[in-house]
Order: sequence, then C-alpha cells, then structure tokens
Amino acid sequence: MSNGQSVSEATTINRRVGAYLEGDKVIWMVTLILSLGSLLAVYSAISSLAYKSDGGSLHFLFKQGLMLTLGWCVMLLVHKVNFRYFSRISQVLIWVAAVLLILTLVFGADINEAKRWLRIPFTGLTLQTSDFAKVVLVTYVARELNNRRTQLHDFRAGVLPILVPIALICFLILPADFSTAALLGVVCVGMMFIGGVPWKHLFRIGGLGVVALVMLYGIGKAAPEVLPRFGTWAGRMERFVGVGSAAEGDALEYQIELAQVAINRGGLLPHGPGTGTSRNFLPHPYSDMIYAFIIEEWGALLGGLGLVLAYIILLFRTVRTATRCPRHFGGLLAMGLGFMLVFQAMINMAVAVRLFPTTGQPLPLVSYGGTSMIFTCLALGMILAVSRSVTDPEKWERSNKATNQVVRNPSPHA
Repeated sequence: MSNGQSVSEATTINRRVGAYLEGDKVIWMVTLILSLGSLLAVYSAISSLAYKSDGGSLHFLFKQGLMLTLGWCVMLLVHKVNFRYFSRISQVLIWVAAVLLILTLVFGADINEAKRWLRIPFTGLTLQTSDFAKVVLVTYVARELNNRRTQLHDFRAGVLPILVPIALICFLILPADFSTAALLGVVCVGMMFIGGVPWKHLFRIGGLGVVALVMLYGIGKAAPEVLPRFGTWAGRMERFVGVGSAAEGDALEYQIELAQVAINRGGLLPHGPGTGTSRNFLPHPYSDMIYAFIIEEWGALLGGLGLVLAYIILLFRTVRTATRCPRHFGGLLAMGLGFMLVFQAMINMAVAVRLFPTTGQPLPLVSYGGTSMIFTCLALGMILAVSRSVTDPEKWERSNKATNQVVRNPSPHA
C-alpha cells in the first residue's frame, strides 16, 4: 500500500512539475546543474572582490543568486510563449538593438577603453547592450531565412537583405568588443548555411569577411586612434600565433599562466568546494577564468570534462529540437541560439587551457555576471519554447491554432 502511494505521489509531482516546466526536460536539467554549479563556483572564487567590499562573499553570492533567480523567471515566462511571436517582435527589436548599440558607443560607460555598458537612468544599473543584440539578431536572421527561403539562390534579392543587418549589428559591436562581433558573425553565417544559402554565396560572404578583416587590420595599423582597442586585439592574436612576444608584466599573459597553474593543481580527481587557492592570485577567477578555477577544485574529470559534457548535451538536445520542429523558423531559431551559447562556452574554456586567444567571453550560466545571465536565460527560454512543439506536439498545435484564430478573427473590443 505504501509503495503504491509513493508511486502515486511521485506521478503527481512529475505532472505538477511538467505543467510548469514544459519542453525538453534534459535542457531543463542541464540548466539547473549549471546554475547550481555557478553558485558554488562563484561563492568559492569571489574572495578577491569580497576583500574589497564591505558585504563580504555573501553579498556577491546573494547578487549571483538574484541574477539567476531573475534569469529563471525570464526563462519560465518566455518558454510558455508561442515561438511564432519571437519572429514578429524581432522586426522591431532589431532596430531597438541598433539604437541601443549606438547610444552605448556615444554615452556608454568607458571601462578599459571599451564602451560596452549603458547606464540605466535612476537605477544605478548597467546594461550590456551587445547581449541583447545577440539574441535579437539571431532571431531576426532566423525569421529572414524562413521568409526568403525560396529566394536564397538570388544573392541580391535573397541573401543581401539578410547580410546587411548582420553587418550593421556586428559593426556597431566591433569597436568595444571584437570577440563578440566575430562570434555573432560566425553564428549568423552558420545559420545561413543551415538555412539553405548556396555554397557559392557562402564563399562570396567568406571573401567579403576576409576583405573586411584585412581593411580593419590596415586601418588599425595606419590610424590607431580610430580603433582604440586595436592594439589589444592585434597583440592577443600575434602572441597566440607566436608572431609577437609578451611584454614584461603583460597582464593577459600573466592571467593565462596562472590559469595553467590552477589547472595543474586541480589534477584529475575533485578536491571539493573551498579548496582552491588560485582565487587569491588568479585575475577574474569568478568570470573569465572560472573554468580554470572549477578544475582546480573539482578536478579535470568532474569539473573539466563534466562542464564540456554538459554543454555538448545542451547542443545535442538543441539540434534534436531543431531537426524535429514542425516549423522552419523554430528550427533555425533553436539552432542559432544553441550554437551561440555553446560556441561561447567552448571559447571560454579553450582560452583557459590556451587553445584560443584571450577573448573575455563569460562562461554562459556559470560566470559571475548581471545582464549576461539574464539574456542567457532568455535564449534558453526561447529554445525551450521551440522544444514544446516537439515534446508535446498535440498541445502545441492546439495553442497554435488558437493563436491563428485570434489573429485572423480579432475581437471587436480588442
């Protein structure tokens, strides 16, 4: 009797959870694991900031928990939305994103010669507008690829109208954040490949990209004042390929070397939370270099490979959702957002193990942060909204028909 009651109670709980958390349950589980891991890692690594703050480590743990809570609230709300609405609203938000990026370049907070944050009046908060622009651009590109899928053979009529907003948004992000602009450009071109753009047009786009990079390099060398951060970008690339040498006391080279020390101390097996000592000397162990710090405390097997596996599972489930989605737009949207998040994660981890030049990209859902956490959860919520059409197609189809009915026959009192 007790066993029967236990099974019944477990079934009831699963139904209640399923009513709130719709969509791909594996994606939900990966998101939960990464969120809990973020709280543990940030709380353990934040001592360098806590030392300078009156609130101590608990202050930063509370802030990280608050950002995660807000992010999960966004994710819970967004994943209930019919993903067709994302296509419609992206037509407006793409211009909002462009305006916000321009405002950031003109009035943004200048930190380390980079204007990436826009201060929100009367709140004391800052918004990293490139995080917002990334999600909006991927959504807009998915919309345009869907609407123009019968014209993609024509470069001028089908491909160029998609390419122009990509170039505009990446150009506006570029002066302050080259790595984000490059990441976003690669993701959008990958979406164009998946969306059916012919190879000849992709080669043409690749050629235009190479020409743009050569021109950018030439402008940076000839007129450094035009691109104040060009020396930083070029120095990172040149040191990585072995062309240039690091100056004595170079902060970035020092950071990477200390990350290697932390990884070496971690070994294969976990030591447990709170055992890492690199937080006392490694720059930014709670953000840029959090992967190295996690390996130090949790070992290469559980911490290192475990994180890689989590993001690979996220990518696999996203690809599964995209290929099974009944709508072309939904598949492209899920694929683009999933690739953007996982590619960013792989870059962050590759930097820590010296497989990629230093970029400053945070580890999605794990690194200490504010708006980046919110927009990461927004992207995951949109992926989950698409996955609802796969996990429960009948329910999604009923809601989709209801949406169509409301759009075609609006209430006279609306």
